[in-house]
Amino acid sequence: MSLKFHWFLPTNGGDGRHVVGGGHGVNPGQSGRPADVSYLTQVARAAEDNGFEAALTPTGAWCEDAWVTTAMLAQTSARLKFLVAFRPGLVAPYLAAQMATTFQNLTDGRLLLNVVTGGESHEQRMFGDYHDKDARYERCGEFLDIVRRLWAGETVDYEGKHLSVDAARLGFLPAKLPEIYFGGSSPAAGKVAAEHADVYLTWGEPPQAVAEKIAWIRELAAAEGRGPDHRPIRFGIRMHVITRDTAEEAWAEADRLLSEIDPETVRKVQEGLRRSESEGQRRMLDLHDGRTDDLEVYPNVWAGVGLVRGGAGTALVGSHEEVADRIQEYAELGLDEFVLSAYPHLEGAYWFGEGVLPILAERGLWKHDGPQRQYGSAVPFASVGR
Repeated sequence: MSLKFHWFLPTNGGDGRHVVGGGHGVNPGQSGRPADVSYLTQVARAAEDNGFEAALTPTGAWCEDAWVTTAMLAQTSARLKFLVAFRPGLVAPYLAAQMATTFQNLTDGRLLLNVVTGGESHEQRMFGDYHDKDARYERCGEFLDIVRRLWAGETVDYEGKHLSVDAARLGFLPAKLPEIYFGGSSPAAGKVAAEHADVYLTWGEPPQAVAEKIAWIRELAAAEGRGPDHRPIRFGIRMHVITRDTAEEAWAEADRLLSEIDPETVRKVQEGLRRSESEGQRRMLDLHDGRTDDLEVYPNVWAGVGLVRGGAGTALVGSHEEVADRIQEYAELGLDEFVLSAYPHLEGAYWFGEGVLPILAERGLWKHDGPQRQYGSAVPFASVGR
């Protein structure tokens, strides 16, 4: 077994030594480090040097455009792939297939696609999309039908409920098909994931809840004729991470982050997030229900991030050994990929890359596929990113 680890590009207002909000209608505000090409390049290079496979780049009104940002960073990094989040329906399927093909071919295969249907109707309307949630998932299925057929080199005539194309054929095909990452906790999401996802992503819940999701998607995928011998589906999880040499140091950092969160800010953010149409967001909120104490919802799984951040709201917290233990526990459930982030993202890539990944490598759970540098202490330089 060789697990895959992905990092995150903080294009949602920048980065800093505190929890940066964003997602699901939450205004992230400004942080200490702007999301400019110079800083994001540092994060990308730190990720690839430490052995991360790719970097998730978010989508929405609250962050920079993922396509433009990653196209720039592909020129300032060497090997890192980009897990580009995008919303079908805001871009025509032919254009999206063409864009992805161009990106894939001009970067020598460094594109992965995170398909996001959009969880908030009010934000979708900002982009001119007036479909409701169920219609967005229906449209997403049609979109992926068309895109996959175009990538296969077909001439596509398609008349769907939401999308249509006539004699569509790509002039160039991707040298390697971009893999599709897809998440969602509603029945409508499960249907699309079972049919189209190469990797099903869940936000970080306790292991029992994650195991139930994996079983649910596997059953749906089997009904679509997918299994170990035919288009097998893989599973991943999206979490934050606070890892240090000792558990005491890690929990002290979690406490510091929590101490910087104003109670009134928590109240306002939670009020906004409760209006979310996302089933996954509801599940994140239910882990803490707005409280600011007793936030360890499972050993080394902390729900504090979700107090002021939409979307992924849990973090792995502990010593490097403890974080490696939790990752191994999740892997034994059937998870293959981990999409992680930290505050700040630059130093966090080193904390995890120098502290946790070597432990997982010793256990035979991970292998560094790129050129490796020799490191000393697992503690990053204090001056990094200042």
